Amino acid sequence: MRPEKSATEETRAESAVALESLTRRFGDITAVDSISLEISYGEIFGLLGPNGAGKSTTIKILTTLLEKNSGSARVAGFDVAEEPSEVRNQIGYVPQALSADGGLTAWENLTLTAKLYDIPARERAPRINDTLGFIGLAEFADRLVKTFSGGMIRRLELAMAMLHRPRILFLDEPTIGLDPVAKRAMWEKLLELKKGYGMTILLTTHDMDEADLLCDRLAIMHKGRITASGTPAGLKASVGEGATLEDVFARYSKGVMTEGGSYRDVRQARRTLNRLG
Repeated sequence: MRPEKSATEETRAESAVALESLTRRFGDITAVDSISLEISYGEIFGLLGPNGAGKSTTIKILTTLLEKNSGSARVAGFDVAEEPSEVRNQIGYVPQALSADGGLTAWENLTLTAKLYDIPARERAPRINDTLGFIGLAEFADRLVKTFSGGMIRRLELAMAMLHRPRILFLDEPTIGLDPVAKRAMWEKLLELKKGYGMTILLTTHDMDEADLLCDRLAIMHKGRITASGTPAGLKASVGEGATLEDVFARYSKGVMTEGGSYRDVRQARRTLNRLG
């Protein structure tokens, strides 16, 4: 299940993700405001910030779903604007929105994913079996996804994102709406992907425990800008002795931890919570 890469790709870039003055505007609103950032191969990097800070917009640019207005963004050494197909071959993406089809079985969902990524027919069954085993869903392969619990759905979506063995995973709120047991199970899988398979992970989260446990480094965004970055321990030390990540978040997001978000944000969050049960 190692990420697939060639010798050329191995030497192409020292950074898994490299942003330089990246900017994205929607009319008069600047959602991402000239941010610069580097993420190393093999690390878990977290983007934190209140709703509307620009986290999801940044991920959508990096996954080639949105165009940038200015600046540069490279993923696995490929330019997201000039080489989008190459970028998509290197990444997996789990959005907040439902990406698994409830009317299909887990196996059928993964088969469609395999075809989408042009995985050779002879490799599909063994690779699907391997991925289902890793994610803990092998015994549920033939069950309709609409009968799954929220945690099982999220794990299946992770399986779909990693089936083609990407080098970099992008996860937008990977544990939103999950109960504590399901959340812990997802954390264990993400740590195993990093430690056991060397996969690079960029995730957004509002869960400070999640960020503290998983992330090697993180950045806090506020109004489209990066206001702080570093290791969880280093950021806590910058606030003061005994500080928590909640304290860090409040300091660098200007104290808007619970007040951010538009009607659309609330509606999307509640839809996500409802479908994860």
